[in-house]
Amino acid sequence: MTKRICKTGLVLTLVLMVMLGLSLQSVEADVVEIDYYYGLGGYLGEVTEDMIEEFNEQNPDIEVTGNTFGDFDEALQAFQAGVAAGDPPAAVMLEPTPTVEFANRGILASVSDLLETDEETEAEDYYEAFYEMSKIEGEQYAIPLFGTTQVLYYRHDIFAEEDIDPAKLETWEGMEEAASQLAERDDVEHGWMPMWGRYNMMDAVFARGGQVLNDDGTEVMINSEEWVETWEAFRRWIHEDEIMGIHHSGVGWEYWYDTIDDVLEGNAAGYTGSSGDQGDLDFDIVSAAIQPGWEDYGDPAPVGEARYGVIPANISEEEREAAYRWLTFFSSPENTAEWQEKTGYLAVRYSAQEDPDFQEFLEENPQSQVPLDQLEVASSYWIDPTGGEIEQALDDAADAVQIENVPAQEALDHAAERAQRALDIVN
Repeated sequence: MTKRICKTGLVLTLVLMVMLGLSLQSVEADVVEIDYYYGLGGYLGEVTEDMIEEFNEQNPDIEVTGNTFGDFDEALQAFQAGVAAGDPPAAVMLEPTPTVEFANRGILASVSDLLETDEETEAEDYYEAFYEMSKIEGEQYAIPLFGTTQVLYYRHDIFAEEDIDPAKLETWEGMEEAASQLAERDDVEHGWMPMWGRYNMMDAVFARGGQVLNDDGTEVMINSEEWVETWEAFRRWIHEDEIMGIHHSGVGWEYWYDTIDDVLEGNAAGYTGSSGDQGDLDFDIVSAAIQPGWEDYGDPAPVGEARYGVIPANISEEEREAAYRWLTFFSSPENTAEWQEKTGYLAVRYSAQEDPDFQEFLEENPQSQVPLDQLEVASSYWIDPTGGEIEQALDDAADAVQIENVPAQEALDHAAERAQRALDIVN
């Protein structure tokens, strides 16, 4: 009898062990694993990884693996390669132009149905300027993750030593005067440092009233007087007057961080950079200001834009829902407010501004209020209708002006010819 009981107990134990094993396998199988691609390095990458870890802890049924790349272009290329191979990540952070382009090409999944059934996420709570850009024919194809705009950062200690009123930074003419005086210091090589690329110079063009295309979208305007005079001013400041300097090339965001280092080390008196730089700056010696306008032309009009979280169309429904939960977690009111507090990139939800802790943060950190104030005068992000051909022509022209010292008229005439051919094909 005893032996039989032992055998029976052994059998029951084995059965329970098998059942428990199957149960554990079932639990493991229910965990949806997804990859998330993003092009943020340094401190921004660390904050992102912390947020991923927090999400995974709060959502045991989902495991997000972050894949960071050197910059947005590298993340975009990796995403395109995954799409081509039939094995894309479930979520990726993109800039506005590829977001709209991929949505139009059917590469991205709509999230409208998920938003409609989501009781915690209200579409109306996203800033309209960020949200509406990724809506195509009534369908929403992206979740705004954070906003950005490029502002001025200057060494207020050096400005004070030179008795330069920061109000000079309200116009480009005043900026030129300040940069000239600052560059004369033995310990300052560059009075100012614009950031490499087309963006800073385009912001200055928009302040003159310049346009990329004419109103009906049929003619390229990038070699108009507003463009040529503005870009020629930057070329002269960098190469002839030598009151401004620029870092370029390198790996990923290397040029960007080299620029920041120059300012923090006192080699440059200021630079034009992203609102998202604020986590890397020392505001005991640095202050922020809105980008300049022009004395004789117009008020500031720098671009305000968003970075988007998107989901590819050809993944499973389980992965799509998991990716959506991750992206809306990232952009939740409390997390988008915390993101701005930690990084300087702008919160994307109206309700974030109502949070008492966030309001207190803005009062204690006035530099964080500057990019929000700049949004009041900001231009909308321009979407390239050619899928990037005009942007590439502008990138090449910016390199010619900023790096190769090519006259702006020559660089922009060549860019306009390329851009017009591409636009004509699309139209």
